[in-house]
Amino acid sequence: MRVLGIDPGSDTTGWGVIEGDGRHYRLLEYGAIRSSPRQKFSTRLLQISNGIEEVISRHRPESCAIEDTFLATNVKVTMKLGQVRGVAMLAAERAALETYEYSPRLVKQTVVGYGNAQKHQVQEMVRVLLSLKMAPEPQDAADALAVAICHFHHAGLTQRIIAAEARVKLAALAATHRRVSR
Repeated sequence: MRVLGIDPGSDTTGWGVIEGDGRHYRLLEYGAIRSSPRQKFSTRLLQISNGIEEVISRHRPESCAIEDTFLATNVKVTMKLGQVRGVAMLAAERAALETYEYSPRLVKQTVVGYGNAQKHQVQEMVRVLLSLKMAPEPQDAADALAVAICHFHHAGLTQRIIAAEARVKLAALAATHRRVSR
């Protein structure tokens, strides 16, 4: 499975692509889409959309994991972040990617083991988990990789639950079949 992780931001949107089998994963590429606060906001949204579409085109991920919105104290900041998330989700949907959303707290809990972890702790754990020599920079890219890693852990769990439920149903069906054929 190949996953595109996105950490949306109006100035810097981090992204990272990893692939793996649910237990092991490796880094393909990461980076950030930077825009100038001096540009019109709609121009910045277009730049973010184009950047994400280019990453999707280059790496062909099967799914997209995006960090969910946190409630900032400034309503304008929260609204702009929501618009950036919408643009990112639209780009993923246009590419027919399954899109999953994870709260910042769940990402930190999954990757670091502590839901209130600080940015540098997330960066360091991403470095360790992906066997990198240096922590990914900028922090937005490290956060995007953390979101992708979070998705691997939670998607793997979901797949194991579905497989276990299928085994239980199959066993029940087999037991019913044995009783009927007696």
